[in-house]
Amino acid sequence: MLYSPIQFRNLKLKNRWVMSPMCMYSSEEGVATDFHYVHYGSRAQGGTGLLMVEATGVLPEGRITPKCMGIWNDEQAEKLKNIVAFVHENSESKIGIQLAHAGRKASTWNGKQISIEEGWETVAPSEIPYADGERIPHELTVSEIKGLVQSFKDAALRALEAGFDLLEIHAAHGYLIHQFLSPLSNVRTDEYGGSFENRIRFLVEIIEAVNELLDENHPLFVRISGTEYAENGWDIEDSVQLAEVLKNKKVDLIDVSSGGNIQGAKITLFDGYQVPLAAQIKKETGIKTGAVGLIKSAEQAETILQKEEADLIFVAREILRNPYLAVENSFEGKGECFFPHQYERARI
Repeated sequence: MLYSPIQFRNLKLKNRWVMSPMCMYSSEEGVATDFHYVHYGSRAQGGTGLLMVEATGVLPEGRITPKCMGIWNDEQAEKLKNIVAFVHENSESKIGIQLAHAGRKASTWNGKQISIEEGWETVAPSEIPYADGERIPHELTVSEIKGLVQSFKDAALRALEAGFDLLEIHAAHGYLIHQFLSPLSNVRTDEYGGSFENRIRFLVEIIEAVNELLDENHPLFVRISGTEYAENGWDIEDSVQLAEVLKNKKVDLIDVSSGGNIQGAKITLFDGYQVPLAAQIKKETGIKTGAVGLIKSAEQAETILQKEEADLIFVAREILRNPYLAVENSFEGKGECFFPHQYERARI
């Protein structure tokens, strides 16, 4: 199954390997650099079915760090267009982009909040900082929330014009959308807080706005934290309930990660530790899921697929170590996988 195709809307992926979106902290004023050209291009040469471009800020203040990528202006989109074109012209990989806003976890460097002089004011659903000692974030007004929905839509349009094959909304890891989802970071009393339906409203409005731009050739993924490992916080039951809603909102796949919203949450790490979250969402709702989290081998990935615990395998650290992860494993298993014709002499 690992080397079998899969289709989302009209978009067909050649195999189930996905490069998970990972911040590279190497952009200049949100603009991709030559590093990104090589970074994404090399993974495409390695036969990966889908490349996900890192969390990309829909606004300057939506970046995690000053070195994070953005897509709030045309210069940024034009540079990304060049990367997309290279991937399409020199591989069989498809390429997507993760649209993001860091909310209260923005304006940082090396995991610590930087001064407002070096960074910027952070925003959140409620005046609750992520960590003790950090600045209290600005509580978004309803009109500002509506503006953010439009910012996601504007970013989506730029991404489509740049040629991306699919979009992913980043609603995980304690960033802004996740902050709205969790009752621990969202204590609002208006239509964006309180009940489950109110707390998911921001995400649903973004999805509805972005889907107005998408056609049958461009799928939509959403990354969520299946649980935030905190008492009375967002948990797997909430995620299953959310997935039921998103399935009816033309979301094609739930990319299931975990954690990130509550500082100091205790997480037990082991190979494939997040796979059960993806499996439960898939089993209980029928929506396609992506598994991610310490997936280190083709054998492990194949087992996940054979057990129908997920539909795609998102790989992070392992594909940083080895850009040719997909094609190398296809040699041993005799799976069909793209390999550059320039490198054909190395196949044997």
